[in-house]
Amino acid sequence: MSAPQRTARKQVVIVGMGFGGMHAARELAGSQCEVLLLDRNNYHLFQPLLYQVATAGLEQESIAYPLRALIRNWYNLQFQMREVTGLDLDGKRVLTDQGAVEYDYLILAGGSVTNFFGNAGVARHAFDLKRLADAERLRNAILTTFELAVQEADPQRRRELLTFVVVGGGPTGVEFAGALAELIRYVFRKDYPDLNLAECRVMLLEAAPTLLGAMPDRLRRYAEKRLRQMGVEVRCNCLVADATQDSVVLADGETIASRTLFWSAGVKAAPLADLLPGEKGPGGRVVVTDRLTLPGHDEVYLVGDMACALHDGKPLPMMAPVAMQQGRHAARSIIVREQRAAPAPFQYVDKGSMATIGRSTAVAMAFGLSFSGFVAWLVWLLLHLYYLIGFRNRAVVLLNWAWYYWFHERQVRLITAASGRNTSGGADGQDSNL
Repeated sequence: MSAPQRTARKQVVIVGMGFGGMHAARELAGSQCEVLLLDRNNYHLFQPLLYQVATAGLEQESIAYPLRALIRNWYNLQFQMREVTGLDLDGKRVLTDQGAVEYDYLILAGGSVTNFFGNAGVARHAFDLKRLADAERLRNAILTTFELAVQEADPQRRRELLTFVVVGGGPTGVEFAGALAELIRYVFRKDYPDLNLAECRVMLLEAAPTLLGAMPDRLRRYAEKRLRQMGVEVRCNCLVADATQDSVVLADGETIASRTLFWSAGVKAAPLADLLPGEKGPGGRVVVTDRLTLPGHDEVYLVGDMACALHDGKPLPMMAPVAMQQGRHAARSIIVREQRAAPAPFQYVDKGSMATIGRSTAVAMAFGLSFSGFVAWLVWLLLHLYYLIGFRNRAVVLLNWAWYYWFHERQVRLITAASGRNTSGGADGQDSNL
């Protein structure tokens, strides 16, 4: 495919349509620039709810939205489904699997991939959640495991099948562990009456001394207490050293017999970051200027998980709210520069963070306040509905949540493909799209 013809209007290319790229595109809609969106998927994925797809709570389609439908009424935006293979910064070109694309301004919103910290065994055998296919594969594995367990006569092998290890005590690990525990307690109890579900183990392992390390101590203790009440075995100061097809090996030598290992212990910048010059920060992120530009190339902006930007002297976390604000700032900076004005430095506004633990239970902090329980859960629910794209998606998600709230049922208990341990050697992040 040939590159789009250049016009007198400046060409902005946005790589990656995760949270950062989408918010940059929305800000540039209606501007005097021509905007080209590049992504290897034709949809925007709402990653924070992937764990609910994996635990049979939501359909895949309810958390994804077609990009062409998103930009349908934005006359100055175009989308092309391409795989980015490299960059020619001096020539101002993005190299893709279908030829080069020229740009005047470039916004790199490549996102992140799972960080297995060089552990080949874990990378080979663990599941992660970065793509839509990852959630479906993990759901298939969980459901298949129970189908096998109900037919397994050997008690030891059955316990191995019914042991689920979750590594990483951040929001994703906490939310997944809580959702899986509730799936077993409320749904599988009815689906598998012949199974002794007291044999089921959901283990949450965290290398740090506490869960949810970025939250106040009161919320950390509340989250751990609630998870334990739900039957989750929480172990802090617990480091995973290796994994095999049927076991998880801890750093102290203990071996946990398990067929299902879910890894949420860290992320790193998408591989595209390795192609960029300059200093790298934690997780391989590219250190950017205070205006989110690549040092030495002020026409190149980095936003989201690829960018290492400082706030109060520390790198900003790799979270969706950061990517959203950075995407909007990069787009506004380009508009300001085209008006022959100087853009302002990026200022991050910390609106807090939250995590849901289970039905009617969550923890949240915002603007110096912290709260937990039903109120936090209600705020979590409303904010996630607000940030979902599309009326249909919001309606479907709300209906599924209401159905589960009142009836303790999850409707998406479908095994759509044969499954086993993850053999992909890791997964690419949706935001990366590269």
